[in-house]
Order: sequence, then C-alpha cells, then structure tokens
Amino acid sequence: MPGSIQSIERAAAILKLLAAAPAPLRLSEISSAVQLSRGTAHGILRTLGDVGFVEQDRITGRYLIGDGLFALGGRPVDPNELRARSMNWADPLAARSGEAVRVVVPEGADARVVHYVFRPDHSSQKADVGALLPGHATALGKVLLAFHPTAAQTLTDDALTPYTSRTIATRARLAAELTQIRRQGWAVSAGEYAMDTAGLAAPLTGVGGLVVGAIGIHGALDRLCDSAGAPRPRLLALVQECSRAVGRELTTPRTQA
Repeated sequence: MPGSIQSIERAAAILKLLAAAPAPLRLSEISSAVQLSRGTAHGILRTLGDVGFVEQDRITGRYLIGDGLFALGGRPVDPNELRARSMNWADPLAARSGEAVRVVVPEGADARVVHYVFRPDHSSQKADVGALLPGHATALGKVLLAFHPTAAQTLTDDALTPYTSRTIATRARLAAELTQIRRQGWAVSAGEYAMDTAGLAAPLTGVGGLVVGAIGIHGALDRLCDSAGAPRPRLLALVQECSRAVGRELTTPRTQA
C-alpha cells in the first residue's frame, strides 16, 4: 500500500495555518511556521492559489484562505488526541530527566497544559493540567510563539508582563528570541517566569510539518541550566529526543480496531 504524499501533507499544513490565522500572513511567516524553505512554500502557495484555495492580497502580498475553502475554516489540534499520543514518551522523559514534564497546546499567545507528569522524587507537587502559561515567559510558550507567527504579533510591550527581572518585556527582544528558537528548534527559560525555576522545551510537529504543541521539562534553575543560563546538554538532548518520538507518533496513522 503506497505511503502518504509529502507535498499534499505540506499543502494541508499551510491551509490549516492560514485558516486559523486572524490576519493574512507573509511568505516568510508561512515558511517558518511549517519549516519549509521560502521557495518550496511559495510553490505550494502558488499552486493552491491556482485552484482557488489561497488568495494573495495585491497590495500587501500577504496570503489568506481563498473562496474555495471558506466553508472549511480552521480546526485546532484536539488536546485529548495530543495527550494520548504523547503519554508513552512523556512518562519516560520524566524518569530519565528527573524533572516534571508538561505537554501544551497553543491558546492565543499562551500555552494550555494538557498533560503533566510528576517529577519522580516523591516530593510534594501539584499537577497544573488546564493551567495557562504565558507565552513570552516560559520555554513551552516561546516554542509555540516561534512557530505560530500571528500569535506573537498580537503581543504588545504592555502585554509582556515582567514576572521577573529576566522576563522578555519588549517585542523587539521577543522577536529576536523567537527567530533563534526557530533556527535551533528548542527553547529555554531561565528564571523568566519565576527566579529559581527553568524550563526546556521543543516543538511537537504534526502531519505536514505544522507545530501543534510543545513538550518540555521544568524544575530548579541550577539543575536545568548552567551559571550562564544555558541548558544542560544531557537534559536538552532528552527533551529533543522525546519531541521527535512524539512527532513520529503524531504523523503515524492509527490503525482501526
């Protein structure tokens, strides 16, 4: 039986991105969000435009959903589906890293926790499933903002609450940080949400290359990062390995019973 066709998966990811966006997107925003080169993304957009699924604004050059797809709309990832597909890797990540694990989905410019695994040291802890984490001040949130450009565009300097002296509190600094995250494929927050805590996170990529969530660990700053705030290599490698494993699960069709 033949496998899936990558070009169709990529086109579907772009359509989902445009359908969910509150405003038309630039080519650079689309290519970054679906992790494609500008040339490849442009070719797909041109083809989708030829069949009426995508339109390009003649003045701004930005792209939006065309008349041929208005009836479809955009549907975000099912949080229950993401939780179910990530559980088999989130638990081992907690065991191997010794830290608590969160899985999140985007909600506006923030990150909604859909799965939580306790730190395996039997200390007093509280699961924060359902909690909303600030996008600009947490590793998980910054991953989602990096790959969902319109969410970051809604943030003004006034909206960037300075939780600590290390919190990113200007759009210029946030834009530079998100560019770096897209380049390296992971994010760190070192004392940005709470002074003595840190987080490491990586994206969860679904069919077509669209980032549908993020997974990461959080714990004491000195355990996760060195004195300069850089992530400890072993822990970062564990998070990245886990994100790739969940990504493979997300792109593997489930068999019907």
